[in-house]
Amino acid sequence: MSTTISSNRPGGGIKWRWPSIHPEGRKFLLIAAIVTVCFWLLGWEIAGWLMAGITAWVGAFFRDPVRVTPTSADLVIAPADGLVTQIAEVPPPPEIAGADGLGDAPMLRVSIFMSVFDVHINRTPVAGTLRKLVYIPGKFVNADLDKASEENERQHFVVERADGVRIGFTQIAGLVARRIMPFVSMGTELATGQRVGLIRFGSRVDVYLPQGTAPQVLLGQRTLAGETIVARLGKGDTIDGIGQ
Repeated sequence: MSTTISSNRPGGGIKWRWPSIHPEGRKFLLIAAIVTVCFWLLGWEIAGWLMAGITAWVGAFFRDPVRVTPTSADLVIAPADGLVTQIAEVPPPPEIAGADGLGDAPMLRVSIFMSVFDVHINRTPVAGTLRKLVYIPGKFVNADLDKASEENERQHFVVERADGVRIGFTQIAGLVARRIMPFVSMGTELATGQRVGLIRFGSRVDVYLPQGTAPQVLLGQRTLAGETIVARLGKGDTIDGIGQ
């Protein structure tokens, strides 16, 4: 359920709360907890402490925090938590290129790498209709490498906005990731920042920006899915920054 929040108006406030665990992760958390209890009952203290740490990590991995998503019509929002590792001009992936996809002209690709410590729930960067959902089996090389966009297991999304502009993004499996899970299907009407999928365990998401749109994030910057502004459609000015 989505709630409208006017978070920049004076007055009021909001309290911090523990993130919930996504339903997909609850079975893994339960299994880890049961194994932990069994080790303690058997008197295997070292193994018990180790499994307690693993159980905590499993819970953290599948955490699903509430995000406050900016909803201005020209915004492209980050689909993933992680580190911006690549910004490059590339042809659109062949699986979602052409007249019924993203076209054939080069696009700017912003790549966000998710470590095993990041939130792994992915969200749509724009509102619109899901026109394409294409799963491609592949390898499991390091998701931080450029060739991962073409060789790894991946899943492409194309979302068409109400004005006809199409934005593509791709979930890419990595060295550890072994399953990409969609939460939506073709034809689904999506709201900006809506949860669309999950990648287990560590991976990358690429966002493809249309021509005339420059990214509003920097290499080395960290993003939050559903919150960080990746680009403003039609805004072609690049930004600079410093590491400090």
